[in-house]
Amino acid sequence: MMMRVLVSLILGWSLFLPASADSVQVAVASNFNGAMEQIAAAFRRDTGHTVTLMPAGTGKLYAQIKNGAPFDILLSADDQTPRKLEEEGLAVPGSRFTYALGKLVLWSAKPTTVDREGKVLRKSEFAHISLGNPKTVPYGKAAVEVLEHLGLLQTLEAKFVLGENVAQAQQFVASGSAELGFVAKSGVYQDGQLTGGSAWWIPDDLYSPIRQDAVLLRKGQDNAAAKALLDYLQSGTAQGIMTALGYGLNK
Repeated sequence: MMMRVLVSLILGWSLFLPASADSVQVAVASNFNGAMEQIAAAFRRDTGHTVTLMPAGTGKLYAQIKNGAPFDILLSADDQTPRKLEEEGLAVPGSRFTYALGKLVLWSAKPTTVDREGKVLRKSEFAHISLGNPKTVPYGKAAVEVLEHLGLLQTLEAKFVLGENVAQAQQFVASGSAELGFVAKSGVYQDGQLTGGSAWWIPDDLYSPIRQDAVLLRKGQDNAAAKALLDYLQSGTAQGIMTALGYGLNK
């Protein structure tokens, strides 16, 4: 009797697992790497497929894909790069979708530096403010939009410390190279709380939506694990992880 129950359980679990586990190479925007590590672990647990993550700034990932990097999927920090890869024939048409909405915050590693309304920006009592390079980093471009809305861009531009991605912009603040900076909410937020320092949750109407798109690359078009991972990103499990880390969902 016990053996029959055990066999039934094994057969039941087999319905949820792939016939053979596969692997998928993911180029992931630096701001999403922490979330993707959690999602990849859950994906492996639920499907048996393994995920290799290659984090970098979206601009750098685009250049690597153009140069033949062996990625199956791109998880971008914007919606323009995946669209461009589709147009250039390097991504599978129709596979692109918005997996998350990025949120921008003004953050300091010190608990009293940034007030909840961002008035610290008008006081200018700081020497440096970090942000991702607005020419290549979507979060940096959003930061410039915020300062333009506030009429502070020309005043503060000389104090900019530019990172090659938003994760580096946060590192500049954490290390003390800048007193405060524009960073991804996901980098300083967990389960509804600020993980440290002080922050201003910037209103959405001060910058254009940061739509982070995923796309299946040509190399991954025959990879069952890649297709399964794109589906998994839209599952309740993955979206729960994203929400806990401060991302908005594209509903």
